[in-house]
Amino acid sequence: MNLKFFSLHLLLFILYPSSFPASLSYSKAEDEKFSYKEGSSDGPENWWRLNPKWRVCGEGKQQSPIDLSEKVVQDFSELGKLQKDYKPAPAVLKNTGQAIMVQWNENAGQLNINGTYYKLIQCHWHTPSEHTLNGRKFDLELHAVHQNSKGGTAVIGIQYKIGRSNRLLSKLLNDIKSLGDKDIDLGVINPGIIEFGSRKYYRYGGSLTTPPCTEGVAWTIVKKVRTVSREQLSALKGALHHGYGENARPTQELNGRQVWLYNPNKKRT
Repeated sequence: MNLKFFSLHLLLFILYPSSFPASLSYSKAEDEKFSYKEGSSDGPENWWRLNPKWRVCGEGKQQSPIDLSEKVVQDFSELGKLQKDYKPAPAVLKNTGQAIMVQWNENAGQLNINGTYYKLIQCHWHTPSEHTLNGRKFDLELHAVHQNSKGGTAVIGIQYKIGRSNRLLSKLLNDIKSLGDKDIDLGVINPGIIEFGSRKYYRYGGSLTTPPCTEGVAWTIVKKVRTVSREQLSALKGALHHGYGENARPTQELNGRQVWLYNPNKKRT
């Protein structure tokens, strides 16, 4: 137990450094000048060459996404239940060109990680999934992005496979289909409609998955894989600018990082 207590504090130090917060950066694709096409001059393996401020995309040692392999994941019950406290708030639907995003313009609630509160800012989607489970990619991944008062970032990721319609996307479907480059006022949206679900989750320290790839992000990946309909997936991909229908960064090297799994059914020792 003493070893686990030490490991927990080491984990928190690694995940939540106070001196290097991961600030958010989501701009129009035409301004960013990068692509997701592997092998191209502006593709993921070359992002670090495109802008001096993006060098960490190639030189960083804690980059995201990663493969959540059972070979490296360790059970860690001390992480505790994921503490979320969301509430309905006004939101807009945005098309950054590279991603479809719901942005909350007022207080939509927060995520509590070890006493540090991260305010929910926005959610967006990647197709296919960016994180993989034992090497397996899924059809879609949602990122719910939170930020604390010091600029630190925490992201909750949820993966989806083709199946039944997703509640949030059902609500947004017509707006996504008609979405151009102008924002659409969605009125009040309750973040709870995202259906975060499963009590089991993975936790590790990583980075933003788009340039500038800033490190120091606390990642939480929900273990349960949810479903999205083919129509919903097609609408998300079709609304993006040409060449961004697939907007998932390849998985990055783990470089010795710990990946923890919170499993409330696992007995403590």
